[in-house]
Amino acid sequence: MSATIHAGAVALGEEGVLIRGAPGTGKSAFARALVALWQREGAFAAHVADDRTALAAVNGALIARPARSLAGLIEVRGIGIVAVPTLAAVRLTLVADLEAAPERMPDPAERTLSLHGVALPRLSFGACAAEHSAQTLRCLLAAGALTQTDPEAQPMARSY
Repeated sequence: MSATIHAGAVALGEEGVLIRGAPGTGKSAFARALVALWQREGAFAAHVADDRTALAAVNGALIARPARSLAGLIEVRGIGIVAVPTLAAVRLTLVADLEAAPERMPDPAERTLSLHGVALPRLSFGACAAEHSAQTLRCLLAAGALTQTDPEAQPMARSY
């Protein structure tokens, strides 16, 4: 069974990211920034869905596909709807929520979200801050910070 939600999705190397947020928070801009950043670094990245994403739980994984009517399209604010190369589907590994004012120190219980019975890590990013948020997510994934089960036991490396 699948359900369509108001969200976008991208594939970033081995990661599949579901991008959620209220209208006007910059979901499409964030998706474009993520794909461009990965591609500039020579890594695989592709758009999957923009605005409407079909979700289905399959064998314990959550799969994202574009809504049929929007497949291969993405919104560019100030320009309109444009065609982009897309993947047919991606296995989601992360939920990125765009919010007006994300919590500075979120409750650890809020860092996991269950969708269709599949638990995924969840991060919040500032709305309308696409480039900065894309860089932040890239650093977190590169450091393996999202796969650590006990952040106190393995603190992220810091550079000052």
